Amino acid sequence: MTLREVFEPLRSRDELAFVPYQTAGFPTLADSLANLRTLADCGADMLEVGVPFSDPMADGPTIQASSQVALEQGVRLADVLAGMRGLDVRCPRVMMSYLNPLMRYGREKLLADMQAAGVCGLIVPDLPLEEADAWLVAARARGISLVFLVAPTSTDERIARVAELTDGFIYAVSLTGTTGARRHLPPGLPAFLERIRAITDQPVVVGFGIGAPEHVRALRGKADGVVVASRIIDAIRGGEDWVELAKDLKAATRA
Repeated sequence: MTLREVFEPLRSRDELAFVPYQTAGFPTLADSLANLRTLADCGADMLEVGVPFSDPMADGPTIQASSQVALEQGVRLADVLAGMRGLDVRCPRVMMSYLNPLMRYGREKLLADMQAAGVCGLIVPDLPLEEADAWLVAARARGISLVFLVAPTSTDERIARVAELTDGFIYAVSLTGTTGARRHLPPGLPAFLERIRAITDQPVVVGFGIGAPEHVRALRGKADGVVVASRIIDAIRGGEDWVELAKDLKAATRA
């Protein structure tokens, strides 16, 4: 299944895609893979898998801490890809990584190994749009979607360019700042999503600060999906019933 194919049946049911995130290697690599399988069983429509990195500039304290735990155990990009090869789940997997580990690994080898591991999307927060052409060509040759981010500060021209290049979905960053669960959605988020909708009909997935079922319900009819990252990792760290949380988040995506 391609990323685009995820959204077609969901749109017909007025249902959001639930995209939970896990840092590969937190609390251990085996645990993170098991947690991804559980999240798929809880109804995840897509899984986002984070590659641990020492300087995750877009991530808040929760994901920074989870990356540090993974790095201290020696988990690297090759380990993540090996883990993905053994991850038998029904929903598509998207990998999120900063550019430095990808460059060190080598673009062609990376994309070949991603394809072999069944990973069909790649999010690179610090890959400039203006420098992405070679990545786009190479990724598409492997059937991998390169996912770009837009933020409230993005111009209409930049949003239009992202929409033009997108063959998966547009990742809408809900706020100016780093990742992390918040009590409330940003007040300007509906207007930001309306601005994107006025420019394109590409699927739009909202991330950063989404952490409660009421947040998800508030985005129905405004977006096509939600990424929930820090809230689930916080629940795992704190010994909460994170499985029930994941089920509640998925339930909130449905009419």
